[in-house]
Amino acid sequence: MDMLKKVPVREQEPGARAKNFEEVCYGYNEEEARAEAARCLNCKNAKCMEGCPVSINIPGFIKQVESGDFEAAANVIAEASALPAVCGRVCPQESQCEGKCIRGIKGEPVSIGKLERFVADWSREHGFVPKAAKEKNGKKVAVVGSGPAGLTCAGDLAKLGYDVTIFEALHEPGGVLTYGIPEFRLPKETVVRTEIENVKKLGVAIETDVIIGKSVTIDELMEEEGYEAVFIGSGAGLPKFMGIPGENANGVFSANEYLTRSNLMKAFREDYDTPIAAGNKVAVVGGGNVAMDAARTALRLGAEVHVVYRRSEAELPARVEEVHHAKEEGVQFHLLTNPVEILTDDKGWVTGMMVRKMELGEPDESGRRRPVEIPGSDYTIEVDTVIMSLGTSPNPLISSTTKGLEVNRRKCIVAEAENGQTSRPGVFAGGDAVTGAATVILAMEAGKHGAKGIHEYLSGKGL
Repeated sequence: MDMLKKVPVREQEPGARAKNFEEVCYGYNEEEARAEAARCLNCKNAKCMEGCPVSINIPGFIKQVESGDFEAAANVIAEASALPAVCGRVCPQESQCEGKCIRGIKGEPVSIGKLERFVADWSREHGFVPKAAKEKNGKKVAVVGSGPAGLTCAGDLAKLGYDVTIFEALHEPGGVLTYGIPEFRLPKETVVRTEIENVKKLGVAIETDVIIGKSVTIDELMEEEGYEAVFIGSGAGLPKFMGIPGENANGVFSANEYLTRSNLMKAFREDYDTPIAAGNKVAVVGGGNVAMDAARTALRLGAEVHVVYRRSEAELPARVEEVHHAKEEGVQFHLLTNPVEILTDDKGWVTGMMVRKMELGEPDESGRRRPVEIPGSDYTIEVDTVIMSLGTSPNPLISSTTKGLEVNRRKCIVAEAENGQTSRPGVFAGGDAVTGAATVILAMEAGKHGAKGIHEYLSGKGL
């Protein structure tokens, strides 16, 4: 075995997977996992842990995998993370834990994400359940939203003995894990539902179909229902658009709507009645992970798919793995290209998209080179469906119905990074509701910080 290279992970063939919604990556078996774990140098000053937003003891769990004690590995991970099967699949490990792995200096880093996934999948298949708190402390905490931030915060608080209830607006818990990330990247029945059930086994209650700010307000939860603290992890579900001509045409979707129909409402399944305009030729505008998810979903629904992104491939914000998989499956990329108009027929249906070539100028405030238009470079892409994937912002419903809750100019809730404290005493927040759209693991980090802040607040230890 070449210790400088990762043990390869098995995947579906591109031609086959482009036509189904089954998981692309098969993950490691026991033999492969132990062989990959043997590559870990077990560093005393583990840089990989510095790159992990939720501070998993990475060398600790990998050492247990190498020895074949997978239950011990699961216990190590459970101390820090409530969602290992999710993180093992969707975390950008290449820029976090694996990006700091010492093995990666002279070879390939240890495949930390795939090992975490292996342990989580082994746990599910063998009925491993994380340990709940032995005693309750009698204090009630409400968590708004059952996405990665809310589930993490609730799980950590339950382990500390709090009586936690999550309030979810939709009919299924999971937030972006359920409605945003496609089945072929994150299976709902086996992975998401199991991890949610494990959080519930810690003692967390989940109430669905409760819209905070409409069904009940945060003020009412605290003043009338006896909740001593609230964590807002409601995400960022309000889509952004470009404001170009034709954007209101029939056949234009936000990526949020398109993916929600497919994922949460099972529109990709023939035995479900949920309508979805699959389209024959689809343009996806944007270059992030959500854009790749929308493009690869449209492809599986039978469309020819074009991704339109105004910067070059080096600036694509999506994970390298997702871009690689999209290309393998047949998604076409129009880079350094920006839409200027969506073309329609006389009945208002999309017939094409006028785009303009771009070149990169000086860096902007994000540090990426700003795209500049090239005059006279317009051309038309013939499409019948356009999916806008330009990011999202928080829905203002919660902030507008909660007394004393400060928001910034982007309508994001203002909260302390290290503990989630907002301007309203007893109300904490984290994840996309605070930062705007970001990654699952950063939302989990915010959930952990929020749980820590709430525990300190209710224990009288600070804040």
